[in-house]
Amino acid sequence: MHPPPETPAGRATRPADRPADRPADGLAAALHAVGPRLQAVRQRRGLSLAAVATATGISTSTLSRLETGRRRPSLELLLPLAQVYRVPLDDLVGAPETGDPRVRLRPRRVNGRIVIPLAHQPGTPQAWKILVPGHFADVDLKTHEGHEWLYVLAGRMRLVVGDRDVVMGVGEVAEFDTRIPHWFGSTGEGDAEILSIFSPQGVRAHARGPSGEPDPPA
Repeated sequence: MHPPPETPAGRATRPADRPADRPADGLAAALHAVGPRLQAVRQRRGLSLAAVATATGISTSTLSRLETGRRRPSLELLLPLAQVYRVPLDDLVGAPETGDPRVRLRPRRVNGRIVIPLAHQPGTPQAWKILVPGHFADVDLKTHEGHEWLYVLAGRMRLVVGDRDVVMGVGEVAEFDTRIPHWFGSTGEGDAEILSIFSPQGVRAHARGPSGEPDPPA
């Protein structure tokens, strides 16, 4: 039997060595997926490359190359992006599940309300549980691209959409185009808990009846 051929560096090459390349292939695939994930998170936040560049100090050209896969992501680039996008670093790099079924929610305060993200993967739709304090009752109308679905879990919520001003109780649902000036908050009588599902423009929530078929429009 002949010994395996020697390389110029004097190391024998064996077919058994080739599977060692597979982890590197997996790493390359994971890094390749970071760019589209960064772009999806940025667009979901409604931020331009210029806005992200201002917030992070990373140039717009570097951000663009990251999103298109022409720049290799590094920790020094991903950490400030995770902070600006308000997502765990694991979400940006697509880290695998650890096997722990527990969900560790990270509540944060946004515009005077406590927001708990319920959807952890990039993409749409996005879901939040929102805690509205009783003093959050000053109407401040906003507009942006998208479609929102609200469900009152506890308390009473005031909702203003365009020229409609309504008070909703537990179990009531509202759905509206967020390009219409809107606001929701407390009635001033106490705290409220709300489930919010937000989708990009053109995507709406669809309720289904007990049969599994979509409910007819009201």
